[in-house]
Amino acid sequence: MSPSAATELDLSAVNAQLEGKSAADIVRWAADTFGSGLVMSTSFGVQSAVMLHLVTRIIPEVPVIFIDTGFHFLDTYRFADQLTQQLKLNLKIYQAPHSSAWTIARHGKLWESQSVDDLNTLDRIHKVEPMNRALDELGATATLAGLRRGQTEHRKHLPPVVLQAGRHKVHPILTWSSKDVHDYLIQHELPYHPLREAGYASIGDWYNTLPLQAGQHEREGRFGGLKQECGLHLPQTPQEDASRESSGL
Repeated sequence: MSPSAATELDLSAVNAQLEGKSAADIVRWAADTFGSGLVMSTSFGVQSAVMLHLVTRIIPEVPVIFIDTGFHFLDTYRFADQLTQQLKLNLKIYQAPHSSAWTIARHGKLWESQSVDDLNTLDRIHKVEPMNRALDELGATATLAGLRRGQTEHRKHLPPVVLQAGRHKVHPILTWSSKDVHDYLIQHELPYHPLREAGYASIGDWYNTLPLQAGQHEREGRFGGLKQECGLHLPQTPQEDASRESSGL
């Protein structure tokens, strides 16, 4: 399918077709539909090896976007090196136009204010802008993402394919449980992020990530409980949100 045809997808029909399909089948559908316009993103989080392995054994040369926020744990960078070598990733690293130190010099330590607005400012600078630039420069028409319905309230209502900021986003493992993820890692002898052993279930930047306490949901260790999403996976405009609601998301 050509890129222009891909933008004219009937999402209701596509999602009805893909609902219940295997993760591998959804990846193959995305490869056939979007061709060279297909990319994937990774945070090199706790379970990132699953999507990276699943996708690259079907599309070995797919561009893999990693947003280096400048606030990652040192273990995350080491984990990124490990998986890049092990899976022979076509890794594309993007950063904000200026360093995390420059952001702190200009705005202070925004994460200390306990303000959602301040956290969103950091996310826009160090995550959303670099990601949008990466998608533009790579000519992406669609992205593969490892979101799962059990992770957050927003994700609970996602279908296999959405349209966001003019690009399609495809979710191959949307219906997987934590057990499914664990079983896949064991089956393929893939590693978890090393900080999992220290009690981290969802890993982002060091300033917004804490180990889980007993009884907490896997995303409750993020952003001090103030929010669950970093902005990369949310509708970018009121029109997108309205489209999401009308399509049964």
